[in-house]
Amino acid sequence: MDYEEVLAHYSRPEVKREIAEYCRGRWVAVEGEEQGGRVFMRYWRHGGSPITVAEPSDVDEVFRRLRGVRPRTIYASINVYRELRVAEDADKPENIARSTPTWDVDADLDSWRYALRAAEVIVSRLDREGVSRSVFLKWSGRGVHVHIHEGAFSPELLSKHNPLDVSFAVVEYVLRKCRDDLVKLAVRAPLTGRPLRVEDKVDLKRVFTAPLSLHRQLDLCCVCFKPNDLASFSIDWARPSSYRHDPSWREHIVGEGDELALKALSEVGGYDGWPGRPKQERTIVEPPALEVEEAPPGKIGRFQAMGLLQAARYYLLTGDLERAKSFGLNRAVFYAWAKRYARDRIVSAKRPPPPRDGRRVEMLGDEGAYVSPRGWFALGDVEQTPSDYDKQIAKKIDAVIPYEEAWRAALEYLKSFPRSVLLDQQRFFNEVYKPVRDDLLSIVRRMKGKGRQLTLDQLFKEGG
Repeated sequence: MDYEEVLAHYSRPEVKREIAEYCRGRWVAVEGEEQGGRVFMRYWRHGGSPITVAEPSDVDEVFRRLRGVRPRTIYASINVYRELRVAEDADKPENIARSTPTWDVDADLDSWRYALRAAEVIVSRLDREGVSRSVFLKWSGRGVHVHIHEGAFSPELLSKHNPLDVSFAVVEYVLRKCRDDLVKLAVRAPLTGRPLRVEDKVDLKRVFTAPLSLHRQLDLCCVCFKPNDLASFSIDWARPSSYRHDPSWREHIVGEGDELALKALSEVGGYDGWPGRPKQERTIVEPPALEVEEAPPGKIGRFQAMGLLQAARYYLLTGDLERAKSFGLNRAVFYAWAKRYARDRIVSAKRPPPPRDGRRVEMLGDEGAYVSPRGWFALGDVEQTPSDYDKQIAKKIDAVIPYEEAWRAALEYLKSFPRSVLLDQQRFFNEVYKPVRDDLLSIVRRMKGKGRQLTLDQLFKEGG
């Protein structure tokens, strides 16, 4: 979107009304661009008071007063305050009137359906805990926020417990109860994009995207919907030109969340960010860390075998050594993850879904991998660089056999296959990798038996 389209979006009466209604009493943050970089503002430039929005006309004021940073995204705090006149008001526990329990489900446009399924797990748990009418969801851009309306907690409850204590306890309690089901989803989500992640982000100064605000990067806006629309939701609902937004996010039942809050406070305790209160280990749901199995002494592991052979494959087909290392490690991580957590995807989905966020896919034959803006292959937000390859592949091999010998052997071994095999993902996996994955040293012995003694530099000069 060009900036005229951004301004046109925020000039719509409904957009201004929804933003103002949600932001009223909250501390507002504005993200824009200044001198080619992103800027995040929470105070007015003149006077230093917190940015607030209470009426639709205040949205116009934001764009007028901050026009120098070209505002694009509007956020609002998790807390609703009694007053926000000076910066110190946001630090006073007694100034918090209400707080909105929020679960942040982060994913990727390629795995948005998994984000919705994760949200459904949380919503189902809330329903079992007796909270349903006060629940609403926001599609935030790459994921979804699950909210309990702050009005679901009675004045009687909040007179005894700080609202932020309630939010923290409720979010953490529900995450603990849902963790196993959410981890299963995280493991099943696509491997090529941002990993599915759900976490407790409740914090004194936490902000979340305001309804109908534009995403900071994607040409999508933040639309609200109720749990009964989870099954029918589509990304198209968030298109700024034709958004579908449910203003019934305001609906709630006073006291509906009280029983859940008391149970959560009893089990979890209050917010762990108050001065003097010890930090808790918060629940974070994400795919389990990949632990590469160590090979027995004197053996080269399958992870290293895959990385070496894939790097040699890329080098033979392209002649680019540094990117070959990146590709080799990228594929080693991909296949190791697929083998452990998603066996049905080891040799499926050769071409990753078309990226919707500016990433590029590079194809090697019929196998594709995402490429980072810096040109290295990447899984999610993590690049696999040549130096990473040297540490995780080359160094491990070098502990068993000189790496240069292994590299020469891998190149000679791959040259024995037709080019058509190297360009075919399944045939490379089954015909090239599998026969030697547990005995990579055999191809080194085989090469030595041929009496070939070229140096690594000579092999590079020969084009592999």
